Amino acid sequence: MKTDFFLEIDHYISDLLAPEDQVLKDTITSLDTEGLPQHSVSANQGKFLQVMMMACNAKKVLELGTLGGYSTIWLARALPEEGKIITIEVDQHHGKVAQQNIENAGLSDKVEFRIGKALDILPQMVKDDNEKFDMIFIDADKPPYTKYFKYALQLSRPGTIIILDNVIREGKILDANSQDEKVQGVQRLNKLLSTTENVTTTILQTVGAKEHDGMAIAVVNRVD
Repeated sequence: MKTDFFLEIDHYISDLLAPEDQVLKDTITSLDTEGLPQHSVSANQGKFLQVMMMACNAKKVLELGTLGGYSTIWLARALPEEGKIITIEVDQHHGKVAQQNIENAGLSDKVEFRIGKALDILPQMVKDDNEKFDMIFIDADKPPYTKYFKYALQLSRPGTIIILDNVIREGKILDANSQDEKVQGVQRLNKLLSTTENVTTTILQTVGAKEHDGMAIAVVNRVD
């Protein structure tokens, strides 16, 4: 695979349709400065999330895995004036960095941070029964992806779009004998997606700035 070629194409698309302003560039820089991993979505993937939000007229969004807030900024910028995003991050330091980046972006009024384990926070959100989201973006630790997806379904309504990142893992999902917990996690997820009847789902392979991976896109079916 000519990875340099795909990287050039990705940059072409991003420069043309998803140019980063200084806020986004500073957010990426902050990851290195604060010792966070460079695991954010690419600029073009951020724009893709915005397109999906506009497609479903998203006013209320849930994000699992804030990291430094890069994807959160893309999401929040696509919200209408009354829109809100709840973002969950397990690491307190990551959360502080993200909060600073969100403040720098002037989006603090649109973003609600919840710091802690998603598997502790999500059950309470389900129990409250007043949290139905228009779009859910999951980009967190991979082993519990099936659990995250099941909670996402409970927090959805017909028409909700659920997007899960990193589900191809450079093709490692084809290895039925993989001992990698991250690979096993997305293998379980992909199998679950194939058997969940109340969603319409596909997976898009991605190549470019984030090498070879993919995103799963599920839409909760209408109730006739």
